Amino acid sequence: MSVRTRRQKAAETATADEKPAPTGNGVARATSAQKGAEAGPRENVYLFWPNIVGYARVVLAVASLYYMPLHPRTCSFLYSISCLLDALDGYLARLFHQSTTFGSVLDMVTDRCTTACLLVFLSSAWPRWSIVFQGLISLDLASHYMHMYATLSMGGAGQSHKKVDSSRSWILHKYYTSRTVLFVFCLFNELFFIGLYLLSFSSPKLSPSLLQPPPNIEPMTAQPGNPAHEPPSSLFASPWSAGALELARANKLDSTLPWIITGVSAPIMAIKQFINVVQMVKASNWLVEGDLATRRAARAEGKLA
Repeated sequence: MSVRTRRQKAAETATADEKPAPTGNGVARATSAQKGAEAGPRENVYLFWPNIVGYARVVLAVASLYYMPLHPRTCSFLYSISCLLDALDGYLARLFHQSTTFGSVLDMVTDRCTTACLLVFLSSAWPRWSIVFQGLISLDLASHYMHMYATLSMGGAGQSHKKVDSSRSWILHKYYTSRTVLFVFCLFNELFFIGLYLLSFSSPKLSPSLLQPPPNIEPMTAQPGNPAHEPPSSLFASPWSAGALELARANKLDSTLPWIITGVSAPIMAIKQFINVVQMVKASNWLVEGDLATRRAARAEGKLA
């Protein structure tokens, strides 16, 4: 058989294999392409409903940061809506069966970043307490990162960071498995920091130089804290201009409600920080258990003296 004849025969065989051949009962045999079509269309995880809500949370958080220095009402409203949507994305994930690893990480990263940005602002508002806010940022990031890393490395790639066995930590098990408990703690934790943020605009008791410039000292910035807000007359040509009136209206806050918000949410916020410490310690112990198991296995194989 010539080379040309063999090639023609191979081409005819391949063509015949691609055509559906009738089976004994008259049903055509599915090709690999048809089997792929039967498996369903490729899903776009980026456009799942929970993830779209996650993107909206990011936009709202960025907008709240824009208004944060001078417009406490607008900032607090946008920031609060972004936090409340945290409960909606989980509901949509369960409703549409669209729980994904990407969505879980997006949710956690958004939570950590928005809280960290607010605490950074509070550090600038009250420099004397900046080390406390810096410590809270570090604890929040370290605790959640170590917990997620320990869950993925020790519990398996398909393990969710919210699935904590009660034998490992009953407090974390209760915290993550009860959606009500998780929502309440996250809500009041954010409310505490929002209350502090509002107090930075309304409580001369906490910062006497907040609303009035120090005597014989030229104000240098419009940021809350030390130095204090510049008067509208120094920011705008006319103190009666639309910009000056808006600035005065935005900064004129009564401290009663912020004090109530801060006082009511403070105990739950403190417990939330304790849970962060427990989470970090348990994650560290879990990682150390894995290290010890790895070293024992290596020593048994003679790879480690």
